[in-house]
Amino acid sequence: MRGKELGGNKASSAALALLFATAASLLPAASASASEVRIGFIAPLTGPSAQVGKDMLNGLKMYLKEAHYNFGGAKVKLFVADSEGKPSVAVLKAEQLIRQDKVNLFMGGLLASEGYALAPVSTREKTVYVDSIPSGDDLTQRLGPKYPYLIRTGWSSSQPSHPFGQWACQHGYKKIDAIAADYVFGYEVVGGFQQTFEGCGGKIIQKLWPPLNTIDFGPYIPQLKPNADAVFSVMVASMSLQFPKQLKASGWKKPVLGGGTSYDEFVLPFMGDEAIGAVTALQYSAAIKTARNEAFVKKYRAAYGKVPSYYSESNYTSGELINDVMKETHGKWPGAKQFIAKMAALKINAVRGPISFDKFRNPIQNVYIRKVEKKRMFGYPKKELWNVVIKTYPHVSQFWHYNVEKYLKQPPYSRSYPPCRFCK
Repeated sequence: MRGKELGGNKASSAALALLFATAASLLPAASASASEVRIGFIAPLTGPSAQVGKDMLNGLKMYLKEAHYNFGGAKVKLFVADSEGKPSVAVLKAEQLIRQDKVNLFMGGLLASEGYALAPVSTREKTVYVDSIPSGDDLTQRLGPKYPYLIRTGWSSSQPSHPFGQWACQHGYKKIDAIAADYVFGYEVVGGFQQTFEGCGGKIIQKLWPPLNTIDFGPYIPQLKPNADAVFSVMVASMSLQFPKQLKASGWKKPVLGGGTSYDEFVLPFMGDEAIGAVTALQYSAAIKTARNEAFVKKYRAAYGKVPSYYSESNYTSGELINDVMKETHGKWPGAKQFIAKMAALKINAVRGPISFDKFRNPIQNVYIRKVEKKRMFGYPKKELWNVVIKTYPHVSQFWHYNVEKYLKQPPYSRSYPPCRFCK
């Protein structure tokens, strides 16, 4: 199936369509490209990650509505495709968007594995890929030169984990159990945390890898070592809802730390007191106390009936970045290479905070250490669960404070790297 088009008008008859097509064929290419920008959007709209996909699409659609589907004078035509959360399906849909719907760029995907699958499509088809969610580290690190048409607007998996590992060490944690979804995203989030945590004297004493989309953690929770000071969890989709409930039911009393997706706003409304006190790191929180974020939260909630998740903000901000490029060109599509160069040169104050790009086309941005608290925010009358910001690390690079050349010579974070030297 081709992508579903949003925001465009259809001809009222076959004859009229033929007339328009004939007229369009006589126009120079620059004139046609100046009139519209065609965007393909890929997200899981069915399957276990459908709610996340809906948050992604809602964030982008909210920005498009604010911009009146007009980027720098160009009419925006949006084509939406369902990846089902499967890399192979995401690739098929991207190829259809490019070849059939003639999109100027495509964006989205969810899982890190989808990003690794979609990036080669952008190279092969010489089409811009705006990576708004898939966070695979190497897309903008060791493999970056292979993907010159890719630019990331979200984050790399280990980017928030580097400062978080340091934070945990500085706050007295000595020994930590790690439990994470058994795929590349889980490896990279744990890897970044482990490298900085152990670099300042901490020890990861356990690594457990439940399969992606696990809903029964009965075989794993009893394996957590009781001498740990805390557990560090990396959960996604439905795993994020199930793990905290089952962990609390097991009698676990110690602190819970985690990757940002474990307690993101997409799942907080469905959680209870089991979430309170959990500390995570991410480049966005709906509780950021800035005028721009407060306005964003209120408008999003009024439109969609819930607080925006990072998935919503990331795609909203991606729309803003695309629009900023098109404003520079006065609505004319500049070509894939020029588009990438222009976006990589942008510096904006987004909903999440300041954003610029490194030479690998990955955002440099704030990382927020967030604690789940039940409180009133932004004038809403009821106490609700919020990711309250307790520490901000400004202008965080994907390489943290490491020497870039040395960092890139080490192996990518994986199931076995860094090795679990203190696991027994």
